[in-house]
Amino acid sequence: MHIYTKGDRVSHGTYGSGTIFSANAIHTVIDFDEHGHRTFVTNLVQLEKTSSPAPVRQKAARRTRKAAAPDAAAGSAAAPAAKAAKK
Repeated sequence: MHIYTKGDRVSHGTYGSGTIFSANAIHTVIDFDEHGHRTFVTNLVQLEKTSSPAPVRQKAARRTRKAAAPDAAAGSAAAPAAKAAKK
Protein backbone atom coordinates (compact mmCIF):
# COMPACT_ATOMS: atom_id res chain seq x y z
CA MET A 1 0.00 0.00 0.00
CA HIS A 2 1.41 3.36 -1.03
CA ILE A 3 0.01 6.57 0.45
CA TYR A 4 0.52 9.48 -1.89
CA THR A 5 0.98 13.04 -0.71
CA LYS A 6 -1.19 16.02 -1.63
CA GLY A 7 -0.23 17.43 -5.02
CA ASP A 8 1.21 14.20 -6.49
CA ARG A 9 0.23 13.58 -10.10
CA VAL A 10 -1.18 10.09 -10.74
CA SER A 11 -2.90 8.14 -13.48
CA HIS A 12 -5.90 5.81 -13.04
CA GLY A 13 -7.02 3.21 -15.57
CA THR A 14 -10.61 4.51 -15.85
CA TYR A 15 -10.42 8.21 -15.02
CA GLY A 16 -7.03 9.13 -16.48
CA SER A 17 -4.66 11.71 -15.00
CA GLY A 18 -5.34 13.59 -11.81
CA THR A 19 -3.85 15.28 -8.77
CA ILE A 20 -3.98 13.86 -5.25
CA PHE A 21 -6.32 16.12 -3.27
CA SER A 22 -5.97 14.26 0.04
CA ALA A 23 -4.81 10.84 1.17
CA ASN A 24 -4.69 8.82 4.37
CA ALA A 25 -4.65 5.14 5.34
CA ILE A 26 -8.37 4.77 4.56
CA HIS A 27 -9.29 7.05 1.64
CA THR A 28 -7.54 8.72 -1.27
CA VAL A 29 -9.28 11.66 -2.94
CA ILE A 30 -8.14 12.54 -6.44
CA ASP A 31 -9.09 15.59 -8.52
CA PHE A 32 -9.13 14.18 -12.04
CA ASP A 33 -8.47 16.49 -14.98
CA GLU A 34 -11.64 15.48 -16.84
CA HIS A 35 -13.83 13.83 -14.18
CA GLY A 36 -13.60 15.98 -11.04
CA HIS A 37 -13.11 14.69 -7.49
CA ARG A 38 -13.35 10.96 -6.84
CA THR A 39 -12.80 9.12 -3.55
CA PHE A 40 -11.17 5.68 -3.43
CA VAL A 41 -10.32 3.15 -0.74
CA THR A 42 -6.57 3.54 -0.37
CA ASN A 43 -5.89 -0.22 -0.11
CA LEU A 44 -7.81 -1.00 -3.31
CA VAL A 45 -7.05 1.85 -5.71
CA GLN A 46 -4.53 1.12 -8.46
CA LEU A 47 -2.57 4.22 -9.43
CA GLU A 48 0.58 4.96 -11.32
CA LYS A 49 2.69 8.01 -10.67
CA THR A 50 2.89 10.27 -13.72
CA SER A 51 4.82 13.36 -14.69
CA SER A 52 2.10 14.89 -16.89
CA PRO A 53 1.46 18.50 -15.84
CA ALA A 54 -1.89 19.52 -14.39
CA PRO A 55 -4.07 21.55 -16.74
CA VAL A 56 -4.45 25.24 -16.04
CA ARG A 57 -7.95 25.92 -14.75
CA GLN A 58 -9.62 29.27 -14.90
CA LYS A 59 -11.01 30.67 -11.70
CA ALA A 60 -14.78 30.85 -11.60
CA ALA A 61 -16.20 34.34 -12.00
CA ARG A 62 -17.39 35.87 -8.76
CA ARG A 63 -21.10 36.38 -8.46
CA THR A 64 -22.36 39.84 -7.75
CA ARG A 65 -25.42 40.51 -5.70
CA LYS A 66 -28.20 42.21 -7.61
CA ALA A 67 -29.68 45.28 -5.99
CA ALA A 68 -33.32 44.90 -5.00
CA ALA A 69 -35.73 46.84 -7.13
CA PRO A 70 -37.42 49.70 -5.24
CA ASP A 71 -40.91 48.32 -6.03
CA ALA A 72 -40.02 44.85 -4.76
CA ALA A 73 -39.70 46.06 -1.17
CA ALA A 74 -43.07 47.82 -1.27
CA GLY A 75 -44.74 44.92 -3.09
CA SER A 76 -43.74 42.36 -0.49
CA ALA A 77 -45.40 44.38 2.29
CA ALA A 78 -48.59 44.79 0.25
CA ALA A 79 -48.94 41.09 -0.54
CA PRO A 80 -50.09 39.98 2.95
CA ALA A 81 -52.61 42.84 3.06
CA ALA A 82 -54.05 41.77 -0.30
CA LYS A 83 -54.44 38.18 0.93
CA ALA A 84 -56.26 39.38 4.05
CA ALA A 85 -58.62 41.50 1.96
CA LYS A 86 -59.64 38.47 -0.14
CA LYS A 87 -60.76 36.48 2.91
